[in-house]
Amino acid sequence: MEQIVIQPVTTQNWEEAIEISVCEEQRNFVPSVIQSLAYAYIKPWDEAFDPFVQSINGKIIGFFYISYTPHSSDNYWIGGFQIDKRHQRKGYGKKAMVEIIKFIRECHPNCSLISLTVEKENFIAQNLYEGLGFISGHRLNQDGEIIYTIQLN
Repeated sequence: MEQIVIQPVTTQNWEEAIEISVCEEQRNFVPSVIQSLAYAYIKPWDEAFDPFVQSINGKIIGFFYISYTPHSSDNYWIGGFQIDKRHQRKGYGKKAMVEIIKFIRECHPNCSLISLTVEKENFIAQNLYEGLGFISGHRLNQDGEIIYTIQLN
């Protein structure tokens, strides 16, 4: 079974990371990797903003970031989550999100709540997150995106 490995974006992998792109119809749903790396530098939302890649057998297949307030229990946000268009429709999205949740649990033991946002029209992502136990509560952020949360035990 193929194992998804999560690694920080580094000087060794950033060029491969910025090659990640989604299908044309998904581009309005997620920021590009370059935009996300700019967010990591600027930190527009929280005190910490960490970009990561996901790989299988040493090949980068996806990207995401975690935006959070260190030592908080409920201010952890997953953003920019995407699987490269060349690796979609292989079940990697669900596997990757399971690994992301596990990763946050291990790296941030104080975290009891993870949040993320989804565009209203992104029904595939909504189904993915709901299938993993995220709940929407029908709340929207300032950009009109649906806020999903998952409680960690």
